[in-house]
Amino acid sequence: MRVVVIGAGILGSSVAYHLAMNGIEVEIIDEVHQGKATLAGAGIVSPWATKVTDPEWYKLYGAGARYYAELVEGLTRRGETDLGYGRVGALVVAEDRNELNAAEQRIQSRIVDAPEAGDVRRVSAKEAKQLFPPLRDDLDGIYIPGGARVDGRLLAAAMTRAAVAMGATLRHDHVSLDLQDGRVRCIDSNGSLIEADEVVVTAGAWASQILRPLGLEHPVRPQRGQIVHLRLAGVETRSWPVLLPMTSHYMLAFDDSRVVIGATREDNTGFDYRVTASGQAEVLNAGLAIAPGLATGTIIETRIGFRPAGDSFKPILGRVAGLDGLIIGNGLGASGLSIGPYAGRLLSQICMGEKPEIDTAPYAPASA
Repeated sequence: MRVVVIGAGILGSSVAYHLAMNGIEVEIIDEVHQGKATLAGAGIVSPWATKVTDPEWYKLYGAGARYYAELVEGLTRRGETDLGYGRVGALVVAEDRNELNAAEQRIQSRIVDAPEAGDVRRVSAKEAKQLFPPLRDDLDGIYIPGGARVDGRLLAAAMTRAAVAMGATLRHDHVSLDLQDGRVRCIDSNGSLIEADEVVVTAGAWASQILRPLGLEHPVRPQRGQIVHLRLAGVETRSWPVLLPMTSHYMLAFDDSRVVIGATREDNTGFDYRVTASGQAEVLNAGLAIAPGLATGTIIETRIGFRPAGDSFKPILGRVAGLDGLIIGNGLGASGLSIGPYAGRLLSQICMGEKPEIDTAPYAPASA
């Protein structure tokens, strides 16, 4: 069996890794687009506080977080240790006490079946500031020890390297798809056919362009996210928890005195790869309102990523009915780094003709 995976972001690299692990011949093709969401994203692995209540989606979200332990162990065993992953905990805060109480009830109801979340507890404003020193002085919080953060570009690269080490091949190229007798074919930039039994399209925000020649109007569009990276010179940040203020913004710290504030959610921007004044201001103002201690940080970069945003928050995972040999993984949106590695495993199971361990029927792509 030979599989072509188009797109080597967090989802595509996971598909390739899991297929290669099962002895499948895999070719990974990636165009190295500027603005790939995986390359920009700072991942938060802490599903328990989400406000989304859809039970099917939350089941997938929770499983994605649970799977990280197995994923990290497997990659480490294969010599991949530069993952940008840390189980540093998550700290949920809210300016409105009622909102924080509601979040605590939601979290407590979910961790009954999630021992990986750890011993969740309410913390005082003083303890919250001890956990995340730049935080305001007046915010109580909920501490979730099992929360984690991940650098998407490091993790995707590690899974790709591991896949290649197990026999997969990687090339950087622009490919197109066409149909012959109802079967999907993959054509490289020289016009040559790339032989494949299955084609897996995990091309993120660019998937719609790739799928359109097949007559598919894929309901995913780019959503621009601007993410500011600060350096707090001489400050030890590696153990700081992910900070979740119960808004669309967040903060997390990495090992090199780096703190990340994200992110804008800008629709209708196309692939306009720019740091804008309004985007920078939005992120900084939101971050400093919650953590004023970051005001002395040095802005070292602002990353831009185009999230693959669908018509709903649900991802798109599975075979396309009516077209032979085509599987799509897309629409993970802002949850990509939480769900992506596990969703890639599910797609690999579909690709190999196995029944996925979680029912993916609710996420099936539209038929041709």
